[in-house]
Amino acid sequence: MSNMSEVWYYKGVYKVKVATESEGYWIVEALEEFEDDVEGKKVTVKVGEQRIVPSDKVHKRKYLPPPMKEHAYELRMEKKLKRLIADEEKKQSKKE
Repeated sequence: MSNMSEVWYYKGVYKVKVATESEGYWIVEALEEFEDDVEGKKVTVKVGEQRIVPSDKVHKRKYLPPPMKEHAYELRMEKKLKRLIADEEKKQSKKE
């Protein structure tokens, strides 16, 4: 259990205070206004407003999450394309 008066960071960026904790989800109170996504729609969360959020989105320290990794398929296709371009360039240079 956390100290309910402590400042936490929702998504590692926005200051919140934890109101209640349960397994997997916490109710947090916004200490600053911020924009959040709800079912794909942007909503403004006002100071003092309470939200139910996944507990893994609430952190003790402010931090920026690591950048999202591209889908493995996209990375493989990018490598394949680069290899094809390199092969084509080699063929072109041999013709000259």
